[in-house]
Amino acid sequence: MSAGSTPLLFLHGYWHGSWCWSEVLTHVASAGRPAVAVDMAGHGLRARWPTCLTGRPFAPETLATEVSPAADVDLDEAGQLLVSQIEKVGRGGPVTVVAHSMGGTVLTRAAQLAPELMAHAVYLTAFMPGSGTPAATYLHLPENAGSLVGPAFRADPTVVGALRFDLASDDGAYRQQLRDAFYGDVALAVADAALGLLTPDAPVGIALGATTLTHDGWGSVPRTYVTCAQDRAIRPPLQRKFIADADAAFPDNPTSVVALDASHSPFLSMPREVADIVAKLG
Repeated sequence: MSAGSTPLLFLHGYWHGSWCWSEVLTHVASAGRPAVAVDMAGHGLRARWPTCLTGRPFAPETLATEVSPAADVDLDEAGQLLVSQIEKVGRGGPVTVVAHSMGGTVLTRAAQLAPELMAHAVYLTAFMPGSGTPAATYLHLPENAGSLVGPAFRADPTVVGALRFDLASDDGAYRQQLRDAFYGDVALAVADAALGLLTPDAPVGIALGATTLTHDGWGSVPRTYVTCAQDRAIRPPLQRKFIADADAAFPDNPTSVVALDASHSPFLSMPREVADIVAKLG
């Protein structure tokens, strides 16, 4: 398979689904590049909503206590699922994988498990955790100060097994906080449509999992990190830390860096630019 025809596979982040890549896929297809978006374990068509957010009458008193139906989903399951999706899309050949946000943690695990299937790993303002370090470790680092995501949780993840948003809330300030966290430069109508498609529970097990990285595993895969300067979910200093730490650990395979002046979701605010970046890779 030639470089120009190497398939692209897009993986979303927490709370999102394959739907979020629809505009990017349109632009990629117009360039003649085969591409597909998939759902992460516990998300999209694999998502399961807690009854406290779906039952009638609405039961806000159980929002902080009901154990998530996705609580058993972990990084092992998510990584294995992604490997199987890559195998199908590439028909056993290499694929360029583009991951957003927490999807980067799953991409890292899959690349370590099956580096021969990775033509290129692209981290779009994504978690790119170091060897043996859970993604959750980075959430409260000084480099991530000012992130708007954590303050929006409506349950203790150790109690419910998930990072939970109250997507049924009619609190205007709370909904604006979610918009600011994810869609700061996205048109209001599009941002509200995206909020309506989110899954409330992101399995905490994915963020708590860790991957031991090796030079002949993840360290052998070409990688690109796309930074987003206006990101209020994964703050720019943390994005830079991911890059610096990876390059320090694997100096013989440095990270290529591309910068976007975007919020956390450039697949919605500037899909053409995202498509142009990734269509040239792999």
